[in-house]
Amino acid sequence: MGSIAPVPLLARRADGRTDPMDWRAQHVPTGSGIMAHVLATARTIDFEAFDASSVRAAVTRSRRTTTDLAALLSPAAAPLIEEIAAAAQQETRARFGTTVGLFTPLYISNYCQNICTYCGFSANQRITRVALTPEGIDAELRAIAATGLQEILILTGESTKYAGAPFIAAAVHQATRYFPTVGIEVQPLTLAEYRQIHEAGADFVSVYQETYDVETYDRCHPGGAKRQFPWRFESPERALTAGMHGVNFGALLGLADFRRDAFTAAVHAATVQREFPQAEIGFSVPRLRPIVGGQDPLGTTAGHTRDIPDVHERDLLQVMCAYRLFLPSAGITISTRERPGFRDGVLGLVANRSSAGVSTGVGEHATDDASTQVGDEQFDIADDRSVAQMCDAIRARGLQPVMSDHLRLTG
Repeated sequence: MGSIAPVPLLARRADGRTDPMDWRAQHVPTGSGIMAHVLATARTIDFEAFDASSVRAAVTRSRRTTTDLAALLSPAAAPLIEEIAAAAQQETRARFGTTVGLFTPLYISNYCQNICTYCGFSANQRITRVALTPEGIDAELRAIAATGLQEILILTGESTKYAGAPFIAAAVHQATRYFPTVGIEVQPLTLAEYRQIHEAGADFVSVYQETYDVETYDRCHPGGAKRQFPWRFESPERALTAGMHGVNFGALLGLADFRRDAFTAAVHAATVQREFPQAEIGFSVPRLRPIVGGQDPLGTTAGHTRDIPDVHERDLLQVMCAYRLFLPSAGITISTRERPGFRDGVLGLVANRSSAGVSTGVGEHATDDASTQVGDEQFDIADDRSVAQMCDAIRARGLQPVMSDHLRLTG
């Protein structure tokens, strides 16, 4: 992809804030040029330039370009969603059959050093903060394992003080005693830190850019290390270089133009896939959800929720179908942010992964265990079904719930 020169600066703008595109001195750019390529590609797209014929042409191709991806995400594609979904389902069945992988997130800390206007863990939120002890983590792991799940995603707020790499690595090591598949969704880490956590037993990393629109990113992240857009952007490259098996991409749909954010996330994933052909690539498609405190998710001073771009369920389905047709082998996860009816409808159609038995608070899986403390939730979920209920719903659609498709080799 070429190379980009390091810019180890933290210049202050007239408003007193650092530029989100600057690099902190302690952070080392990969030099891959992927970020420059992805952002430049996104700037060239005019979604209004497509019509029904260009959308249908994209659907019928066996290999689709970024132009085809843009057509599938365009307004012209919306009336053709049934045709697009039928093609997407063919791709899903060809790659994943009738299986649906299940997992659950485990929040082990909700301390955070960032101010993010859309997040319940934001440093300026007055919530009950907890970082679980090893005993509390073990209680949570045992409670989740008892549901039959064999895959877990460990999450924290972004705090190097309360949830640094050693804390995360220790939790991952604990998790490997119960689960063959362990992933993490934590703050961006250095190459050495990702390697430490991989050696502890983690194989998958989720780092969502939230929005690829730099102006919106700037506005939504007024404080904390998360302001540095490039450091977050290059996290998947560092994780894969450190030996991680797979990475998940996504944008928080509704912070900015959802079409452009979805497009850029897919181009980001495809470009990383080309550079790391061995990697397992996945997508998540979260939409904005209500949070504790109810502040304006966009960080603006006018109007609160009326300023949030609407992303409806048909829009979300369109995004998922576009992802499936553009990168047919990528995993697509549908989360409990969505209502049960919609989640069930996209399983086997475009989504091949689902969370179940979810809590977005800390210590809420083993509340009857004296060693577990409870901390406030990151956001409200829309689907609180248990693992058993999700398995029943999956089977009712003629699909097969799969707890894990990985084996952990020891010795």
